Amino acid sequence: MRVAVVQSAPKIGQVQENIRKAQTLCERLSPYTVDLVCLPEMIFTGYVFPDAASISPYLEEPRTGPTSRFCAELAARLHCYVVAGYPERLPPHEIESAQLEDGRTVDRIGANAAALYGPDGEFVGAYRKTNLYETDMTWAKPGTGFKTFHLPPPLDPLSLGICMDLNVQPPAAWTDLRTGPYEVAEYCIAQRTRVLVLLNAWLDSHAEPQEDVDWQTVNYWATRLRPLWARPEDENGFRDPRDGRKVGEELLVVVCNRCGTENGITFAGSSALFSLRRNSGRPRLLHAMKRREEAVEIWTYPSASKDAAHGDTG
Repeated sequence: MRVAVVQSAPKIGQVQENIRKAQTLCERLSPYTVDLVCLPEMIFTGYVFPDAASISPYLEEPRTGPTSRFCAELAARLHCYVVAGYPERLPPHEIESAQLEDGRTVDRIGANAAALYGPDGEFVGAYRKTNLYETDMTWAKPGTGFKTFHLPPPLDPLSLGICMDLNVQPPAAWTDLRTGPYEVAEYCIAQRTRVLVLLNAWLDSHAEPQEDVDWQTVNYWATRLRPLWARPEDENGFRDPRDGRKVGEELLVVVCNRCGTENGITFAGSSALFSLRRNSGRPRLLHAMKRREEAVEIWTYPSASKDAAHGDTG
């Protein structure tokens, strides 16, 4: 699998400038050299909008908005798949009001979405973020569940999530490392997923700020995917027969995160590629970008390069 990961620091509301930056970063990509290009959550609009009124001018129509056009054009030029996150404008019949935990009533006028385009520049499918972060809740309608796309090898099947989807979905609580819940990981097991793509605007942990990589965040991502690499045994040593994934079966995880600071919020960067094998006991980190790095990296797996793998994490 050859995946290009675009990590950048968009300026909120400056859509055309952010698109030009991504175009510049992607100029180094040549046709037929990658299978998939990933861009983070809401990469061209920015993310930290305080309410529906502030994000409304930047909501995009599906298939015809700036992010969709960018993906279609890049996919056609490179003859590969391209996926990116964007704020989708809801049709009038889907707009609804909701009450937040603090008692405020908000209008859900959009969805935190992703668009996937194929090698001929054609629309393949879309996804709406299921597990909303507090910033999303002021304007976005949640999706109805994770999504899997059946694409040609080496990407088949590919499952897609956005940022907070990796966390526990309320009202559930993550109280036990062994039992979870681990919603995304359990979904991938059921779907026999080959590639999991997470498009993120994940916040920096602020742990060890002198480190180039936000290791606390990278380790957290791996931990939230624990069922995909942990030994699936109970305390008596018996495997759970409901586990649909074979021991040793590999799943690749692409975490495409943004970087930079926006409205006082700093993002973690540190985009990563993991190889997860059932019953291996450890996640394997193959690549990680720096937390403040704006670049596109091409990751090939498997690779004969000695410096392709950076070791284990967990």
